[in-house]
Amino acid sequence: MSAAETPKPTPPVPAPPRIPMPPRASAPVASPAAAASPVAAADSADWGRVTDDGVVEVREGEQWRVVGQYPDGTPEEALAYFVRKFDDLAFKLHTLEQRHQSGGASASDLTSQAGKLVTEVTDAAAVGDLASLNARLSALTEALAEAREAEAKEAKEQVDKAIADRTVVVEGIEAIAARDLSKVQWKQVTEEVNTLFETWQSQQQNGPRLPKGISQQLWKRFRDARSVIDKNRRTFYAELDETHKSARERKNTLIERAEALAPKGVDGIPAYRNLLEDWKASGRAGRKADDALWARFKAAGDALYAARAEQSAAEEAESAPKIEARKALLVDAKAVADESNIKQARALLTKIQRQWDEVGRIFPREQERALDDKLRVIEQALKSREEVDWKRNNPETKARANDMSQQLQDAIDKLESELAAAEKSGNKKAVKEAADALEARRAWLGALGN
Repeated sequence: MSAAETPKPTPPVPAPPRIPMPPRASAPVASPAAAASPVAAADSADWGRVTDDGVVEVREGEQWRVVGQYPDGTPEEALAYFVRKFDDLAFKLHTLEQRHQSGGASASDLTSQAGKLVTEVTDAAAVGDLASLNARLSALTEALAEAREAEAKEAKEQVDKAIADRTVVVEGIEAIAARDLSKVQWKQVTEEVNTLFETWQSQQQNGPRLPKGISQQLWKRFRDARSVIDKNRRTFYAELDETHKSARERKNTLIERAEALAPKGVDGIPAYRNLLEDWKASGRAGRKADDALWARFKAAGDALYAARAEQSAAEEAESAPKIEARKALLVDAKAVADESNIKQARALLTKIQRQWDEVGRIFPREQERALDDKLRVIEQALKSREEVDWKRNNPETKARANDMSQQLQDAIDKLESELAAAEKSGNKKAVKEAADALEARRAWLGALGN
């Protein structure tokens, strides 16, 4: 071996500084992750070492860093203590990774916790693969940053949608306020407004929080529109109350006048009917009030009509024999149609008509009209017979008929001569024309004779 190949002496490695540790009262308690420690006892020497005086170091790349001192225990106990420190950090990181993957927490919350863990891991007093732990923590931090951006974008979209939805509600109530509120159905409008307000409350409770300025602006628009509606509704109902009050006063007056008709009995019915027309024109007094007022007004009328019903019952009882009498006269009146002598038929009918009038009025009126109609049929039949007889026996009519008969007879005599001459000459055409004309004249003459 040459002098150049002679090995150089290795310089002594200085001992690490002693780090004071708190006195150990008892053996260290294992951390929750100790049972699944990524730094097994066999690998602990790869990441940590203990000097003779109990100083514990961790390997970071090619360098060793002092993490603490464990002077009162064996080197194995010293390493195990700081390995558990590493396991605690690894467990926290694992928990954050699982929560991120499961989506059980927001990226913003996890980012805050990851930042605290970065502080704990940096120059941590622990023995283990801190470089790998830092790499995982960096990857998690980057993933959380991307997730946080996605969450922010989604949150903005939700806020924008919530603003749009809230604006629809505001525009809905503003549209109601812009109507001609003097002509609306207030029950329907009130339901619409209540529905919009319930929608507003639901969006406010269940939706995302809106920016304060926008939220206040939208609420002011909603509140102002609702105030316009409420003002008009109060005015409407105040006027309606006044209208109802006036109608109640008018109807009470009509009731008093109707009740005053009771002593008149049946004679009070025409006046009650006039009051009924006034009642129809008196307007509404409110549903409950109208029902009660109408009950009183109707009771007054019922008393009058009850009196008429009693009177009608009495009149009908009195009319029963009169009805039978007129029915008997109708049986007698059938003989009028059977009498061939018109003068005797007229005398019989006149006698029956006189007896008919002597019977007197019949109630109910409908029964009287029905009997009168039956007698009128018999009267009309006789009248028709009399008109036919008069036309037939009228001297002027007879004179005109005789004159016409003579003219037809002369025409017939002439046609008979013409027919004989045509037959003698053998002119068939002339025979037919004369025969047709002769037949027509004879038919007319026969009609006049009847």
